[in-house]
Amino acid sequence: MALSFMEGNEAVARGAIAAGCSFFAGYPITPASTIFSNMLTMLPPNGGICIQGEDEIASMGYCIGASMAGRKVLTATSGPGISLYSEQISFAIGSEIPMVIVDVQRLGPSTGSATRGADGDIQFLRWSNTGGLPVVVLAPKDALDCYALTAHAFNFAEELRCPVFIASNKEIGMTRESVDLDSVELPPIVERKYSEIGKDEINHKYLPFEADKDSVPDFLPIGCKTLVRQTSSTHGADGYITIDPNVIGESQERLINKILNAEERLTLYEENHRQGADTLVISYGVTSRAVEDACKTLSKNGKAVSTLTLKTLFPVPQKLIREKSEQYQHIVVIEMNMGQYVENITRLLPEKKIVFYGQMNGVLITPAKIMEVIQNG
Repeated sequence: MALSFMEGNEAVARGAIAAGCSFFAGYPITPASTIFSNMLTMLPPNGGICIQGEDEIASMGYCIGASMAGRKVLTATSGPGISLYSEQISFAIGSEIPMVIVDVQRLGPSTGSATRGADGDIQFLRWSNTGGLPVVVLAPKDALDCYALTAHAFNFAEELRCPVFIASNKEIGMTRESVDLDSVELPPIVERKYSEIGKDEINHKYLPFEADKDSVPDFLPIGCKTLVRQTSSTHGADGYITIDPNVIGESQERLINKILNAEERLTLYEENHRQGADTLVISYGVTSRAVEDACKTLSKNGKAVSTLTLKTLFPVPQKLIREKSEQYQHIVVIEMNMGQYVENITRLLPEKKIVFYGQMNGVLITPAKIMEVIQNG
């Protein structure tokens, strides 16, 4: 066992390196800047490139270009930066460009409080693209999660050829804690599937967006011998702009289904089932740590309460939530915002009594408050 004392942002950087990331571009912003500084230290010795863009928009452009050239890319920002990323997030979704985007959330709205955490960007991440196509959002609860989920995020991005978000939080990203990275069994590393057509010689038969229904096109990097077309506009399999409604409809359906059909294999979570419990508390992010502390105390005092920690927020793990909630009479949802995820659970569990507590004032939700919510619910 090799214990290290590190913050979540450093753990993200280490997870990215372990996953094969070779390019980072970003712009300094509290509380995400130490991901940048750690990548600046780690990437060049590993043959990678780390760039500070002149702003967030440029940084996303660099990442898109590097990914189109075949590199695994990472960028990191906070809520105000995601606002500026939005147009190119849409480009990455529509043009199927793999990348990992870390949002170390801080209290909003707008500039908000740069040194106070919150989970106020959850719906923003889900709906950050024009067209509203589904995205993948993972939520770590601690530094160890930051390490492991970053590796998963790169795998999902490469497999599905899409941007993947990590919804961290200032309280995770900038809090140092003892972690044993060796205790984490990272998933086998996934690489995007390269096309054999035109990889080593010019081949005019290559279609950059040719794919079976609900699947992902094979990849060739821009700059190889065969011409690779890219556009942010609606396009057909050949990469040319089109307004053909049949081609557009089939493309949209494929972009949607490649994410939604992968729901079960994208679903990451932790649960603590306590014998005799009639209440399940569902949470995510740093708040789930306080939830677990609260439920341990309640169990010691004779009230068994189970917990479900969601680490995949989107696509919504519908099957998981339904199955894990089935045996409980009462469902409690705790969020470090004013209720951005609870509606997904209410929609899935219309027959259940659901108690919600949310808080977004720059202060962590305490175990004592969670116990009060559970007992009064």
